[in-house]
Amino acid sequence: MPSYQPWYHGNITRSKAEDLLSKAARDGSFLIRDSESIQGAYALCVLYQNCVYTYRILPNEDKKLSVQASEGVPIRFFTMLPELVEAYYSPNMGLVTHLQYSVQWEEEVEEEPEQNSHPPQLPPRNIPLDVKDGDSKTSEQASKSLSDIYLAKLQHMDLSILPEEHEMAIQEYFRTSVCLDAEQVQNGNPNLPGLKKLIMAVCKNLNSEISRVMPTLEVFHRTLDQQLSPGIGPKQVGGTHNPLQYYQLEQLTKLLYSIEDKVKGSVFEYVGFDAGPRKSLIPVVTFEVKQESLGISTKMFLKVDIESGKLYFKKSKDGPEDKYFVHNKILQLVKSQKMHAKLVIAVETEKEKVLRKEFVFDDTKKREGFCQLLQQMKNKHSEKPEPDMITVFVGTWNMGNAGPPPNINSWFQCKGQGKTQDDTADHIPHDFYVIGTQEDPLGEREWADTVKGVLRNITNISFKQVAIHTLWNIRIVVLAKPEHENRISHVFSDSVKTGIANTLGNKGAVGVSFMFNGTSFGFVNSHLTSGSEKKLRRNQNYASILRFLNLGDKKLNPFDITHRFTHLFWLGDLNYRVEMPSSEAENIVSKIKQQQYQELLTKDQLSMERKESKVFLHFAEEEITFAPTYRFERDTRERYAYTKAKATGTKYNLPSWCDRVLRKSYPLVHVVCQAYGCTNNIMTSDHSPVFASFEVGVASQYVSKQDPSSAPPGGIQIMNCVAILSTKSKTKFFIEFHSSFLEKTVKTTEGENSEHSDGHCFCLLKLTPIISDPEYLLDQHILICVKSTDSDESYGEGCVALRAAEISYTEFQITLTHHGEKTGTLTGGIQLRTSEGKPTEKLYGEAELRHRTYLFDFFLLRFLKSCSNQPHDISNPNYMGVSFRGGNVIDKGWSYSMPPRNVPCGGQAGKEPKKGYDVSTRTSFWFEDTSNGKTSEMFDNPLYGSVTKSHGRSKDQDQQQKDLLIPPDVLFGSSKTADGDTDRPPVPTPRNRSYTCSENKPQPPTPVSLHPPSQKKPVVPSRSEGGMGLSRPPLPAKSRPGVPEPQTPKPRDYRDTSELTSKHRPPGRPGESRKDSKEPTQVSRQL
Repeated sequence: MPSYQPWYHGNITRSKAEDLLSKAARDGSFLIRDSESIQGAYALCVLYQNCVYTYRILPNEDKKLSVQASEGVPIRFFTMLPELVEAYYSPNMGLVTHLQYSVQWEEEVEEEPEQNSHPPQLPPRNIPLDVKDGDSKTSEQASKSLSDIYLAKLQHMDLSILPEEHEMAIQEYFRTSVCLDAEQVQNGNPNLPGLKKLIMAVCKNLNSEISRVMPTLEVFHRTLDQQLSPGIGPKQVGGTHNPLQYYQLEQLTKLLYSIEDKVKGSVFEYVGFDAGPRKSLIPVVTFEVKQESLGISTKMFLKVDIESGKLYFKKSKDGPEDKYFVHNKILQLVKSQKMHAKLVIAVETEKEKVLRKEFVFDDTKKREGFCQLLQQMKNKHSEKPEPDMITVFVGTWNMGNAGPPPNINSWFQCKGQGKTQDDTADHIPHDFYVIGTQEDPLGEREWADTVKGVLRNITNISFKQVAIHTLWNIRIVVLAKPEHENRISHVFSDSVKTGIANTLGNKGAVGVSFMFNGTSFGFVNSHLTSGSEKKLRRNQNYASILRFLNLGDKKLNPFDITHRFTHLFWLGDLNYRVEMPSSEAENIVSKIKQQQYQELLTKDQLSMERKESKVFLHFAEEEITFAPTYRFERDTRERYAYTKAKATGTKYNLPSWCDRVLRKSYPLVHVVCQAYGCTNNIMTSDHSPVFASFEVGVASQYVSKQDPSSAPPGGIQIMNCVAILSTKSKTKFFIEFHSSFLEKTVKTTEGENSEHSDGHCFCLLKLTPIISDPEYLLDQHILICVKSTDSDESYGEGCVALRAAEISYTEFQITLTHHGEKTGTLTGGIQLRTSEGKPTEKLYGEAELRHRTYLFDFFLLRFLKSCSNQPHDISNPNYMGVSFRGGNVIDKGWSYSMPPRNVPCGGQAGKEPKKGYDVSTRTSFWFEDTSNGKTSEMFDNPLYGSVTKSHGRSKDQDQQQKDLLIPPDVLFGSSKTADGDTDRPPVPTPRNRSYTCSENKPQPPTPVSLHPPSQKKPVVPSRSEGGMGLSRPPLPAKSRPGVPEPQTPKPRDYRDTSELTSKHRPPGRPGESRKDSKEPTQVSRQL
């Protein structure tokens, strides 16, 4: 903007804009904000008859602005926004009403500066000769012919360079032994003993030399492992080594493999031997791909031979096979997130250099088939399987602008107060170390070297640096075991400033994200505004970081970072304080000394704000059993320095848990907190370092155990969806489905808002996965986004775990969120149709309840049984209904037990609506499948059973089921009313902001006997181009027997989604040009 304009509100959120217009409460009130979906565009928001209408203001190639108004109205272009606004004060410009009253921009109180510092199937390879058993004459003739052929070839070779004994051994083999090998093959023994005897004779001296040299090299290697002095690691020395020896050994290995392959091929062919069942059931497969170099696309062929463990790169299908890589030289496969058919293959060359080659397949299925073959090759020839569980250390420390002490081992060994590890685990390394610091005075290299040195002392492993990112004195370092180097890809880092005017980096956040095989990880280290009284400012800091931190898959631009990752960890000095009077300081210290933390934790600002769903919605935190980590006197942990003399008087900093670690994971994934506490012996800062350790489940490249060509097609059916949104926007909606098992993003068609007396609207959508194996699908998740058609902006995001439908059709309820706020609820049902197969037992299978059912009573008994002998929860509590503090039932944002359909979903009975909102109407948007003139029926799933039978229901109930596609209640246990089920946790409800209106005229109030006045409006998605629907798994809805009654329900994770910026960071942060960064392109993602 060239100058200040009162109606321009910059990058405020859509919900904030609706709030401001609702307060104005006059038709014609308007404001302009940055678009959340298109960078450089704006959104004109107009209030009319208590509904908000949004029009996009788009720039053309000449940077002139135009409004997307009603059809039939001529398009006008304007050079500047003020000129556009002035023109639309006139009537009949295509808006619902002309602009009349501008809504003023509200100044934010700025923070004071601180004074201190599937693959194609080919027929089996045919043997050219078919020799019948017992035809010894033919066999003998073949052997003789074979011997004569090779002896004749040998006569043309220069044998002068060979030792005499080697020359005689080769001649003897071709004269007699090759015939004996042929006889052995004819008798069913394909091991070629004659060849093995020849190789042993020729390599006799080589074997003895290797036996003589190997002990020397091993002693030398062990000597180099010893450190010269504690804390000092080996320095990186420049220069190159002579690769001659390594090259010769590699060539020797390849030559031996090739000799064996060729002899086997010749002997088998001449004697007509059919090797019988192959160890690998998948034959050699060739893929046609494209390779781009300097902008020129060339055709290539990739040949995968699982038996020999080789990948061939060929320029033509029948070309030579001289360029290949053995399985152990194929280091990594990186699937592109921008192009779902692109694959990067990292291989090691002869000179130990890493070569990366990019190939584009015909489609996603071809790429997935190729990756499965490569993974099967690795599994066949490698002794080490891919991990399905790893451990992650997360640490945060405000260093107080002072260097670390000489010994900080206790931090990385999780020793001190709270939930700590046993001494026997001191030297067991984690797979990843994530270290976040604030007020860090060291340089990046110095701090990284310090941490690596400490870990080397503890574990005797030189960890690899995955990423490091710094914003002023806020830093995050991610280190990994060397063995994981080729499992890590798609590494991104970013930062957000939230200091004074959101332009200074003294406060803010840094983040790192990456893929570990098929699992996405995100880590955020933040330093929020200090001061006990600045709780609201800290909440704003969190919202800004959530909105603007640009990590993970850029194709997921409708979703913020809380929904982009399988596992997200948020750490740092969050600066939330214990909210008690300063006069209670001595009493607080006394309670700390007696380890009476629970009373103080009830006054912890972060816990209170989370309870009210204002920050960290659906995040989880392990129970705090350690003393407050701030504010200590330096060089001691015995005294808290809770007073500070300032010019304006004495300032109190009561002992508080400022330094925290929270997490959020997708529904029904394995995650266990093994440690959470603080150190006792690191005292250079007024903060104590905080540590946390997690055991998390990870996914590797899936390998099908079936023939994909014969497997029945699979599908995911989503039905009976009802969406209730908190909004005053007058618009139509559609739904997007994102997942790595989909070839592309699936969209429904737009849906009209409509009044619905009972709040239920129904839709049906079928999603077709690229792989139909249940073992694969049950580990997948669907990200769901409800968008408006007028601005393509998100109104709510959520996530559904397909494992929820493992047994049968399953109903769900999820909380929709946007920018960290609740924006509504989504209810529906999900059912899988998969090819037959049995899920794999994970390493953590017993602890995580192998055969889960979502008939919650049974689920609960199994969970209690699995926990009976365990000192801690062994599955993701976010999805188990188990609180971290005292066993409270919590709101995780999703549920599998649904209230009866005649009971309003998402209401807040007994609560008064917000001022300035019209809550007297209830609307929804819904879609029907009208293909073939009838509603689509739910299919029978051969794996999980039919849900179209009555199961003993009455005729009326059967008819209702047929009409509404509602599954039998017997699948879910007895149906109770919401009020009658005392064990059921409260149904997640959206924010009482407003409702979605449905028509151009005001909607008459609906009876409120069944719907409380605070009830939100149900919004139901429209028919999809391939079907319809939307879903996101809620949480089991009964509390555990024997667990105390809920006291302080905590938000939990269901892996919801919020709008996030696209590939380009929106410059809408204060201090930058206020433009949105989102592109209106289809969103697609590798989960």
